[in-house]
Amino acid sequence: MRILYINRLKFDYMQDFIYSGLVKVIGADSIIESPWNLNFHWNYRVYPKNISENRGTLFKSFKAQIDKDNYDVVIVASCHPDNINRYFEILPKIPKDVITIFIDGGDRPEVGGDFERLGGYETYKNVIKIRPFDLIFKREYLIGKEYNDNIYPLPMCFDYTNMPKLNEKFKYDVSFWAVESHPIRTKVLDLIQDKFDCADNGSIKNQVMKKYKRKGMFYLQELASCKIGLNFRGAGWDTLRYWEIPALGGFMISQKPAIVIENNYIDSKDIVYCKDDLSDLVDLCEYYLKNDKERVNIAKNARKTTEKFHTDSIRAQFILDKIKDLNDVK
Repeated sequence: MRILYINRLKFDYMQDFIYSGLVKVIGADSIIESPWNLNFHWNYRVYPKNISENRGTLFKSFKAQIDKDNYDVVIVASCHPDNINRYFEILPKIPKDVITIFIDGGDRPEVGGDFERLGGYETYKNVIKIRPFDLIFKREYLIGKEYNDNIYPLPMCFDYTNMPKLNEKFKYDVSFWAVESHPIRTKVLDLIQDKFDCADNGSIKNQVMKKYKRKGMFYLQELASCKIGLNFRGAGWDTLRYWEIPALGGFMISQKPAIVIENNYIDSKDIVYCKDDLSDLVDLCEYYLKNDKERVNIAKNARKTTEKFHTDSIRAQFILDKIKDLNDVK
């Protein structure tokens, strides 16, 4: 299988995760980048802006470009104007038997909703009028919302090539290093910033991403050094933190995401979910700070579940399986 991968040159989490996963499953020489993206192969930025980087793939990507008009699948890898505009330009040239795919990694629950926010919505409407996508993969696939049969949930994940060397000693009790991109985050910080060691470790209000002291691999190391890491929705339900903490073998208390996640973390086995109104959040933190063995066992289970179900290669394989199912029907 050869895939034409329509991407944007700036970092984009879902686009980058899926590219990295596809490289692991089918190889960089089977993916034609449009445009060719240096960041997929040689990226000097720090985590998470380097998620797309796949070392050792530079020459294989050149090889894929040699026969760039020969492909079986087209993937529009992001809900961004750069991607849909490029796709619209080449749409008349795409053969009828080629499978077309849209990965909507945007924050809005409506398919293509982020085009209204970012631009490109008129182009998107023209595209689906001319030729609807065969398959759509949606990050913010809401529980209880009806979607067409060709639309599948595809949340974020973790790429273990970004795994840092971890310090086995805990430095912090309870952490929530986050910007207040949703009212629930402000409410959480109001509850905790004067409790535990939150004020000392920086789990306070009015945080600004550009001023984060913890960046790159150091951020992941610090996250793994917390006895309890908290997670709450931002602009979308799906957050990097929801996957990072379990992937690192950390213990997480989270609100339960209102999106469909196949093989999601199980309450009290892999994770602990608090009540939506946060009425039990402080009590849960106090309980699990006192019960080390129970907390550590849950964290170990979370890492196993992440490795089994929630890596970039597993997300890519999910897409490939749906392509195969579609080909079998045809």
